[in-house]
Amino acid sequence: MILEGLLTDTLAAVDKTLARVNPVLRAQEVGYVRQINGSIVQVTGLKHIGFEELLQFPNNLLGIAINLDENEIGAVLLGDSNRLKAGDEVHGTGRQVDTPVGESLLGRVIDATGKVLDGGPDLKAADRLPTERDAPGIMDRAPVTVPLQTGIKAVDALIPIGRGQRELIIGDRQTGKTSVAVNAILNQRGNGVICIYCAIGQRSTAVARVIDTLRQRDALKYTSVVVASGDDTPGLQYITPYAATTMAEYFMERGKDVLLVYDDLTRHARAYREISLLLRRPPGREAYPGDIFYIHSRLLERSTHLNKAKGGGSLTALPIVETQAGDISAYIPTNLISITDGQIVFSSELFRKGFLPAIDVGNSVSRVGGKTQLPSYRQVAGDMRLSYSQFEELETFARFSTRLDKETLAVIDRGRKVREILRQPEHLTLDVHEQITTLYALTSSLLDSVELDKIKDSELEIRTHIAEQASNTCQKMDSTEALSDQDWLILNQAIRRILQPFYPRSPVEE
Repeated sequence: MILEGLLTDTLAAVDKTLARVNPVLRAQEVGYVRQINGSIVQVTGLKHIGFEELLQFPNNLLGIAINLDENEIGAVLLGDSNRLKAGDEVHGTGRQVDTPVGESLLGRVIDATGKVLDGGPDLKAADRLPTERDAPGIMDRAPVTVPLQTGIKAVDALIPIGRGQRELIIGDRQTGKTSVAVNAILNQRGNGVICIYCAIGQRSTAVARVIDTLRQRDALKYTSVVVASGDDTPGLQYITPYAATTMAEYFMERGKDVLLVYDDLTRHARAYREISLLLRRPPGREAYPGDIFYIHSRLLERSTHLNKAKGGGSLTALPIVETQAGDISAYIPTNLISITDGQIVFSSELFRKGFLPAIDVGNSVSRVGGKTQLPSYRQVAGDMRLSYSQFEELETFARFSTRLDKETLAVIDRGRKVREILRQPEHLTLDVHEQITTLYALTSSLLDSVELDKIKDSELEIRTHIAEQASNTCQKMDSTEALSDQDWLILNQAIRRILQPFYPRSPVEE
């Protein structure tokens, strides 16, 4: 027994020495499939495999080493296991999971491994980088100072987002979360922002609709779509957001601004839970593994604004998470709320009433973007968020009373006009001057005497003709230049002229 133990220790020491002297030996090791359980494979015979190292299975099938036990390795497959059987050979590759990066990804639809999904030619990416990378250090980061305009009035005015921020989009299914994220991508046309749409566990038809929208609006030329559909293996769904982040970091490290949409991290968490349970890891709250917070925090911490020494690029993240019956206190939503820099909350009640986008302004918050908001926005929408929240509470209370004083009725009327102004059709993006002039007309009481059912028509008139009536002022707003008192006066007079047909006529005029 003593001699056998000494011999085992000696052989183990020789293995470690050989692997250290010649790392290629790790890739020459041969293991064998012991057991297959769906997309999870137990492998024996590989002693020098690292965590999350790529494993080569027969038929060009790849897997990732997730569990490193003493006698076997638990691997998750990145493809179909139907052609795999017990006893098949397994080889280590000596490298971690990586993904292609570069300019050639723009305009393409691919998966996390670089496989082309749009029917076009194969990628000609010059570089591949690991999907798992360290987040930038604190000293490499810079404050978020530049706004990321989404083209949506309710977001840009009340819940502004800055370049380098992580803003969570949260709400029940079918409430318009993806539409707002796609709007943000569409609004980056001509702004020099690279966009990546990362679909995780979505239906193929839903992803196809997004791609078709991007193609019709000429947004694919600056956008890359990374897809792991609901039919793909949990392993591929698990690595997809990390691969998309690596693709985004390539541009960020070269001084560019990037917008990355994760749609959605609820399905990503479910994929990781499936992997963990099949690997016999102990379940915790809601059957999720204990490290579920860590897999999302290490993902979102990679989004930031780099300082000038590192190129000055930024990576803005818009992760989407799904709730059930509006419960934002569930496990995954609370995790992501604590990781991100704010959240845009969607209300299923507003959606059912037709108030789109169905953003719950009272529960939404941006902890960073207010510092990046353009000065003109702050002047026209500074108190709108608070007054709108008060209106919502007052409107609920007013349902129980039939007799209201004039001041209360005026507040309710103003609030309903605010809600009407904040309504916006799907995939309609507005320029800065269009948003500011409309909000200014509302907050400066220019719309007080316009009937509620004519608010949308009056808004359309303002957006259509304001550039003709006050061209210099509109150019200043679009160029982020602060407006002077004279500019606001010119804007006020121009809006009054445009709204003249909507004002009620006096008996003398009639």
